[in-house]
Amino acid sequence: MLKELTIKNFAIIEEISVSFSDGLTVLTGETGAGKSIIIDAVHLLSGGRGSQEFIRHGAKKAELEGLFYIQNPQHPVFQKLLDVGIETDDDSIILRRDINDHGKSVCRVNGKLVTIAILREIGGSLIDIHGQHESQELMDERLHISLLDQFSGSKLHRAKASYLGLFQTYTKFKKELAAVSENEQQIAQKIDLYQYQINEIDTTELIEDEDEKLQLERKKFQNYHKTFERISAAYEALNGETKGLDWVGNAMSELEDVASFDEAYKGQAELVSNTFYSLQELSYQLKSEMDESEFDEERLNVIEERLAVIQLLKRKYGNSIEEIMIYREKIGDELDALVNRDERIQQRQKALDQVIIDLEIEAKELTLYRKKASKKLSEAIVLQLRELFMEKATFEVIFNTASNFDKNGKDDVAFYMSTNVGEPAKPISKIASGGELSRMMLALKGIFSKHQGITSIIFDEVDTGVSGRVAQAIAEKIAHISHSSQVLCITHLPQVAAMADQQLLIKKEVTGERTMTKLIEVIGKSRVQEVSRMMSGAEITSLTLEHATELLLIAEQRKKLLHV
Repeated sequence: MLKELTIKNFAIIEEISVSFSDGLTVLTGETGAGKSIIIDAVHLLSGGRGSQEFIRHGAKKAELEGLFYIQNPQHPVFQKLLDVGIETDDDSIILRRDINDHGKSVCRVNGKLVTIAILREIGGSLIDIHGQHESQELMDERLHISLLDQFSGSKLHRAKASYLGLFQTYTKFKKELAAVSENEQQIAQKIDLYQYQINEIDTTELIEDEDEKLQLERKKFQNYHKTFERISAAYEALNGETKGLDWVGNAMSELEDVASFDEAYKGQAELVSNTFYSLQELSYQLKSEMDESEFDEERLNVIEERLAVIQLLKRKYGNSIEEIMIYREKIGDELDALVNRDERIQQRQKALDQVIIDLEIEAKELTLYRKKASKKLSEAIVLQLRELFMEKATFEVIFNTASNFDKNGKDDVAFYMSTNVGEPAKPISKIASGGELSRMMLALKGIFSKHQGITSIIFDEVDTGVSGRVAQAIAEKIAHISHSSQVLCITHLPQVAAMADQQLLIKKEVTGERTMTKLIEVIGKSRVQEVSRMMSGAEITSLTLEHATELLLIAEQRKKLLHV
């Protein structure tokens, strides 16, 4: 339910904060007092279209905030919140929207910034706003099949879950069949392309890590002269004029002579001796490398050419030899599939045909459940309409078979009704009378409100155009709907106001040179006064007060009967 609503600098509202109760809350007041402004604020809070025109004159921004309590932990709004990364610590959800003087909105859900689209999706699962002439959700024929399914119960839900699993397989097989059934020209072009690419890769005869080894070998050739100079210099330092190796040999001889009479120098003598022989071996190796070293320009050219070929393949097929080979394997499989496509098409078509047979069975079962449910739904709505004094009205669910399967099976469903004897049934969206449209909507809402899971339902003067016993019937129907969902209702009918669990009076006052909207909860004698005003207009007499008191007492009795 919508527990609290705060509005700042919105239209002629400077600032109001109101707490709503469970059940039915009515908003009453003179025409032009600002009742619809409250509904406009809630509409924007749930993601409706906004502009800077809503901002109170002289203010920088309008601020709207609503606190919702959700008692059902399985309510779909919680999954929507999880899907967008918003957590809830308890059963409360706070929607907030600020509209600045440039018309831009800042939206938050539980303090987290969200887009208008996300606010609209979340708000739409919490709030359902109905006006007399707007296009009702319930009047949208595209939604009728889902409404019927909600009414149908658990058996259909289980059958639909089974159908949807099969429908996903059907969709997958259709895509696969379409992929292998492309036109011949495209297939021939793909075959030629894949064959060329495979031949280009295979002809190169790539070896794993070949490029890295070639790059190391190329680097060696590129530095050949520098390497030869450095090796020669090292060899010269050991065996050249400086005779570095001879000096180390002299040091070895001297230390060995000392160690022969003083063992304290034995370790040092051995160290120098080992060093001498190691350097001597190294000098032999350097001499051998110098003798065998040869710059092979032809080999360098081969390496450069090979690396160029590999680089070309990398630019086409992958960043490494491994990626090139993975691509080769992939197009090899695709080429095989294309060459053998006729066989694959037959296999896919055979599998699809079997799924279609199964899908037809499942779809017929859905149709059977729906048709059984449609009879019960028609009876329930006709009963609702009779309670709203539309005794001659008929209601029926029209079924048409679609040419293709969709997520709902093969059923096209539409709600039709007739309001007058002898008149054929027509789509409910074609009903012309405002009063009839209001009662039809209330009848549907009376049936579907408990199935839709909407937290708060708002009726904006849906009782316009009715009076007398019809007005009383509408009042009782709205009160009945409030048993399964919180209902906020703007009304000019005293019968509806009398049935309320909470009544809020909206008044327009002039303070200084500014007009402001005030919102006051009316109870006790104040409520009698307000209902009396609704019955008689500006002049309140003792008789109208008496009638208002009687109407409120009768409403209390009616409400008790509704709860039985």
